[in-house]
Amino acid sequence: MFVFEVLGHFLAAPLAHPVRSDATDARAIAALGDQVADRFGTVDHVFINQGIAEFQTLEEVTEESWDRIFNVNAKGAFFTAQRLAPLVSEGGSIIFTTVSNDRIFPGLSAYSGAKEAVAAITKVLAAELLPRSIRVNAIAPGFILTPTTGVAELTDEQRAEFIEQGNSSTPMGRGGTMEEIAAAALCLAVDATFTTGVELPVDGGFSQGTSD
Repeated sequence: MFVFEVLGHFLAAPLAHPVRSDATDARAIAALGDQVADRFGTVDHVFINQGIAEFQTLEEVTEESWDRIFNVNAKGAFFTAQRLAPLVSEGGSIIFTTVSNDRIFPGLSAYSGAKEAVAAITKVLAAELLPRSIRVNAIAPGFILTPTTGVAELTDEQRAEFIEQGNSSTPMGRGGTMEEIAAAALCLAVDATFTTGVELPVDGGFSQGTSD
């Protein structure tokens, strides 16, 4: 299950209402839209934040793992946007989560490909929703300190090594926080009123490749 935080009417209580939905299930996505419509009627800003990653080399990727990764990261994101876009107020926004893909690591071909698809979807929807003055942007995180660090199947030892790799690969010398991702999402939603079709790196300089 994946949590989509629907930021609606955030200037008055309630500030946000989390709605749980399975990004791989069309019926669950439809139910998500129904819940949002029933709760808010319309919303000002939607943050579609979801993803799974699996380390697999070229030889290890299977059709099943490929479909699993694309169903969550790309297909689920698109059809969630499709369901929620009619509920977004004129002048509102949609924000996707992609990934900092300028520097690529081996073993992430399916994941990186799926997130690149979301980056392309962001640009197309930005153009399609212009007549309603709805801005569509994306956040591209680098190494972020979440409970799973983005790869759920890692052991504690592997996760510690992964975090250390992330710290050493990031010019700012640390992983980002979930609060920093949320702040970037709010910036794109509320403050960046003349910005659409943009993929904003939130990666401590990782995508710039300026670390030693």
